[in-house]
Amino acid sequence: MTETYRQLAEAAWRWVLGQVQYDDGPWVPAAVTDEPTPEPTWDRDGLHSGIGGLAHVLAEVRACRDWTDEERALAAAIAGRLLAQVEEVSDATFFDGLVSTIGCLVALESPGLDAVVARLSELALPDGWAQTTITGPRYRDGARINDLTLGTAGVLLGAVWAHRHGAGGAAALATRAAEVLLAEAEALPTGMNWRFVPERFHADGPHAQMPNLSHGLAGVATALAVAAADLDRPDLLEAACAGTRHLVTLADLTGGGFVVPRTIPPSPDMDEVTFTWCHGPTGTSLLFRALEYAGVAEVESATPATWQQRCLQSVRTSGVPERLRPGFWDNDGRCCGTAGVGDVFLDSWHRTGAPDDLAFARRLADALVERAVVEGPRASWRFVEHRNADPLLPPGVGWMQGAAGIAAYLFHVSRVAQDQSHARSVPRIDNWWAV
Repeated sequence: MTETYRQLAEAAWRWVLGQVQYDDGPWVPAAVTDEPTPEPTWDRDGLHSGIGGLAHVLAEVRACRDWTDEERALAAAIAGRLLAQVEEVSDATFFDGLVSTIGCLVALESPGLDAVVARLSELALPDGWAQTTITGPRYRDGARINDLTLGTAGVLLGAVWAHRHGAGGAAALATRAAEVLLAEAEALPTGMNWRFVPERFHADGPHAQMPNLSHGLAGVATALAVAAADLDRPDLLEAACAGTRHLVTLADLTGGGFVVPRTIPPSPDMDEVTFTWCHGPTGTSLLFRALEYAGVAEVESATPATWQQRCLQSVRTSGVPERLRPGFWDNDGRCCGTAGVGDVFLDSWHRTGAPDDLAFARRLADALVERAVVEGPRASWRFVEHRNADPLLPPGVGWMQGAAGIAAYLFHVSRVAQDQSHARSVPRIDNWWAV
């Protein structure tokens, strides 16, 4: 299957490259439809669905082969666009803002991190970073976000990543973000907790919590753990461990696994649990790698490695990647689907050599091969929205929800299939402590 993976990766990447627009560019549409080409959207530069995500594909390509002239030109155009916007950007997020820019510039091996760190430091307020994602009537004016993808934990993670790459002022920025998170912690009998949005900003009573990686406790504790190690801050590690202790009390440990509900309390219109990077044990497993990276020997009577493997065991036995019922595993992307799960399993295999991790990663890659929409030399994927009359969604382009992120995973798995134990994972802003 080595050639199959590589050929499909190249075909998907070729399809993505065909979507890049340079008339006001570079930019890509979120998805490709029969409608005329849309105008660039507000998130055109971000990691989630914009050109920033293509930087991470280019890093995977570079690990497999030399860039073509087209790819070198694209890399230069992405870096140039991102750097030109730094002083105008006020979005501080991991998904679409200045933290995304940190990750992208590092992926491209581009200079400019100092300017991004300086801008984030300039935008810092006493209680965090202003945001426009959530507004009234549910939230009060000036609401702050704690989480990894849209909030303060993301700034902390980005600052640590910039610090590791020599950016001036990054350690001070990380310290600022860490202090905000410590101030927002909720002390509980079972440990510590961080909500997506601090409760004082809830205008209509406490909201459901999302305790996994993207929007809740697991992501905040992950950022605190890696910052503790790199900044030599035992107090941050103590907070990360306290958060982990509380997280364990929320988990279903049946069958030697580890699954935390998607939301608490459960939402009536979705499955109570999922197994994704964003809201499931796949992403939450990265917390335990962060604790291991920070030197934690044990938490709640087990090693971090044991908890991490319990997370992965739950994913293996969940039924993924089969579409068992409407709404279960309708997505093959990185954020909410197959490619994101596969990359975490491959990174785990790089670290431990566990055959089960590699076997499952390849099983997921095989599912992507089966579901690809191949048209000549190009390939894409159409996810499913079972509640729609036409359940097939238009093919997505970007990193988190499209062919770009899937192509990167297939490049990764093809490299592993070819080079076996000599293959290496590409460190990114969201995985470097786990590879």
